[in-house]
Amino acid sequence: MRVEIQIEEGCQEPRLVIVAGKMTDEVAELARQLSGERPQVLAGCQAEVWRVLDPAEIYRVYAQGGKVLAETAGGVYTLRLRLYELEERLGRHFVRISNSEIVNLKKVKSFDLSFTGTIQVRLTNGATAYVSRRYVNKIKEVLGV
Repeated sequence: MRVEIQIEEGCQEPRLVIVAGKMTDEVAELARQLSGERPQVLAGCQAEVWRVLDPAEIYRVYAQGGKVLAETAGGVYTLRLRLYELEERLGRHFVRISNSEIVNLKKVKSFDLSFTGTIQVRLTNGATAYVSRRYVNKIKEVLGV
């Protein structure tokens, strides 16, 4: 890898340009390191053992008994983050369905809109959750209904 530094007198803020023949993992990692981004790691605790969780493995994240829990095929993990922080970290495949629950849209088996004032959500692991009235319009918008 070749490194060049150019000094321009009128430059107000340093600018970094990466020139490459194609996007590779090495180039992406270099850009991430230089931009100061930290990887979005999600750690969960189960039986006093901490594990890095892959967001794609998570069915739902919910608050219960003053704790925030993540449900995966491997079990339920306690998280140290708050739901609003997780909502930001988890990204576009996750949607809040109530004040106390966020679900992974890729793990949803079906939405049952036949209930009056609410929506039943069935997850691929057999769990059932309900969209609170406050979030019904948001879910309908996500579904395009």
